[in-house]
Amino acid sequence: MRCPYCQYDEDRVVDSRLIRDNRAIRRRRHCEGCAKRYTTYETIEDEAPYIVKKDGRRQQYDRAKLLGGLIRACEKRPVATATVESFVDRLEASLAEAHTREVPSSQLGEDVMSFLRETDPIAYIRFASVYRSYSDIQQFIEEIQQISEAEKGLV
Repeated sequence: MRCPYCQYDEDRVVDSRLIRDNRAIRRRRHCEGCAKRYTTYETIEDEAPYIVKKDGRRQQYDRAKLLGGLIRACEKRPVATATVESFVDRLEASLAEAHTREVPSSQLGEDVMSFLRETDPIAYIRFASVYRSYSDIQQFIEEIQQISEAEKGLV
């Protein structure tokens, strides 16, 4: 491993921990050249599935893109980043278990919508407004009414 600070290629591992449900390893390293510490992550390189978009295009699954959308929806809401990352980890595990090469974007979208609906209604509405691309305010109002009725039914 080459040090990101001084490019020296001798280091030692100070600490190793399993993360992401034991599917990755986080290592703290100490550079023998400049004595700085840095972190590396080791993961198994899975064949990521292709996401089939509504228009038929195929795009490689991108964790960062999915995580970014979720974090934007939950921005300034009482939803911990760890909760969102845990959901994405579970979603990726279910995709890996399915052993499928292609996943419809609608399936991914509905899984995300279900998670957000249970986690935070405001984040859900934010995500839904982009995902479902509401064309007028009436669709927005109907979605909010459905959430409101569902919450009243639970109380």
